Amino acid sequence: MASDRIFISLFLLLSVLASAPLCLCTGYLYPEFYERSCPKAKEIIKSIVANAVAREPRMAASLLRLHFHDCFVKGCDASILLDSSGSIVSEKRANPNRNSVRGFEVIDAIKLELEKECPQTVSCADILAVAARDSTVLRGGPFWEVPLGRRDSKGASLSGSNQNIPAPNNTFQTILTKFKLQGLNIVDLVALSGSHTIGNARCTSFRQRLYNQTGNSKPDFGLDKSYSAQLRTRCPKSGGDQNLFFLDFVTPTTFDNSYFKNLLIYRGLLNSDEVLVTKSQQSLALVKKYSESNEAFFEQFAKSMIKMGTISPLTGKRGEIRTHCRKVNG
Repeated sequence: MASDRIFISLFLLLSVLASAPLCLCTGYLYPEFYERSCPKAKEIIKSIVANAVAREPRMAASLLRLHFHDCFVKGCDASILLDSSGSIVSEKRANPNRNSVRGFEVIDAIKLELEKECPQTVSCADILAVAARDSTVLRGGPFWEVPLGRRDSKGASLSGSNQNIPAPNNTFQTILTKFKLQGLNIVDLVALSGSHTIGNARCTSFRQRLYNQTGNSKPDFGLDKSYSAQLRTRCPKSGGDQNLFFLDFVTPTTFDNSYFKNLLIYRGLLNSDEVLVTKSQQSLALVKKYSESNEAFFEQFAKSMIKMGTISPLTGKRGEIRTHCRKVNG
């Protein structure tokens, strides 16, 4: 069984890399990057992530989201981890991230242990990529081999975060355009949206669906009425902005395909979820496919995560290996 899983993981990696655009950069990514320089790296990351998720199951979704929000801005370069300092304005201040992205302390803990084991060797960007995979597996999701060898950026982009990261209230076409700008397609969009099978969203992220969807003081009639009524009990017209709600109310801490099943009965929490079944026949067909087959969802999710994780990496001598993930090397 273990050999079969390794074969499938390598097959997924090779199939994604074979179809990926040529990277005109120095160096390249591969799973065994730290095999000699830091052989315990993956073990250290896995252990700390496992402890964090055991303490707080929600952390799995938070770490997965950190990787996503990092890759959509300047590529997968750990720019999201930088605090404001000197000329750097942190991406943590951006609208999609403020009072929302979390898990930084877990990344700090991983980096601290890795610096003890093998100083200035493992990048913060690679930590994010591996932590996202391990978080997925810990909640019952698919395993994939993570290509490694990314380096860390020396800057951040507040404007990039505000412009490039898909928002809960974006139209379907806007979301798809943001994915295409990263070299991702509609299949990746639907599969990666499946990460909403775990995690939470704040009341402020979907309130308009309950009270004022199109500016006419009426709710989103595409949202199941009983589900909408249930949501309104803890998400009032005003106040309660930070109240948390499960993105998948059926199996909120298990990584599975119930998210897609929820969409088909109009119980997707965010507007960006529901548009997958209401605004595109192609995305609707994919939602149906994944709702009927957990295996099909897992296979494509793994492929799309590998693809997303290789967006514009810094390799070779570009960037740096930060000693502390929150700040560039002095």
